[in-house]
Amino acid sequence: MDPMAINIHSLTRDFGGVRALDSLSLEVPAGIIFGFLGPNGAGKTTTIRMLLGLLEPTAGRAEVLGYDTRTQADQIRSQVGALLEHNGIYEQMSAEDNLEFFGRVNLIATSERSRRIQELLTGMGLWERRKDLAGSWSRGMKQKLALARVLLHRPRLVLLDEPTAGLDVQAAVAVREHLSTLAEREGVTVFLTTHNMAEAEKICAQIAVIRQGRLVALGAPDELRAKTGRSQVVVSGRGFTAQALNLLRQSPEIESVETQNHQLVIQMHTDPDIPALIGLLAGERVQVTEVRQGKASLEETYLQLMEEER
Repeated sequence: MDPMAINIHSLTRDFGGVRALDSLSLEVPAGIIFGFLGPNGAGKTTTIRMLLGLLEPTAGRAEVLGYDTRTQADQIRSQVGALLEHNGIYEQMSAEDNLEFFGRVNLIATSERSRRIQELLTGMGLWERRKDLAGSWSRGMKQKLALARVLLHRPRLVLLDEPTAGLDVQAAVAVREHLSTLAEREGVTVFLTTHNMAEAEKICAQIAVIRQGRLVALGAPDELRAKTGRSQVVVSGRGFTAQALNLLRQSPEIESVETQNHQLVIQMHTDPDIPALIGLLAGERVQVTEVRQGKASLEETYLQLMEEER
């Protein structure tokens, strides 16, 4: 089996005079959650549609699960599950009937179909509501049902476009946990787009960032954060006077200082000298109770990458 679930080679797509994707090259290892990040209009959905064989590339090529997207799209779609901008759920049918219908479409045998529907609805916490019309459900429940639809035929790869967008916290957590289980326990490759940087940082093993159709960064979340060259120090305490803040801001090693709920959040250009920092604050009679050091968040890294590409 190819260790790469997706291989993209100089993939390009033009719409008239607009280049939506510009010579994208990317490899996605099998069995991981892979985040595909970028602003609106960056080319994320266009990429997914080309991976499914729904759009022809202008130039370049891609293989999904070893199949060529130009010539073997049927084989790809038979082994891939996809959840794009529409959930694909029939709201005037029950949850169980929705999955029964999609199971028949995918030619799943009757006995296996019944077992699989119960397994998925139980795992999603939806089994007791299986007879309800899908249209009567909350958005979070519909999204979980849509994910069950995607997984019904046991795909080796799932392509998800903003799977937790618009969900409440509890529903989003449930979806993320299910995706993590898929990758860790069942070896399913998950390729997802999201605008939620905290979500990507938490569940993605690797992340690609694109802007205006071009790849601008690729790596594990820790590797991407390290590329900013910045460190962050969070100081908890009391007595953060304007004079103390101004003194910090005058330091050439400090990029920015913000106060948040009795905390100072200090962005550094270099690794901080913590004892010197505490000494400076103590000299201004700041009462320091805790100091935590870390790297910039993925969100900060992402914003910096977008700024660099302007």
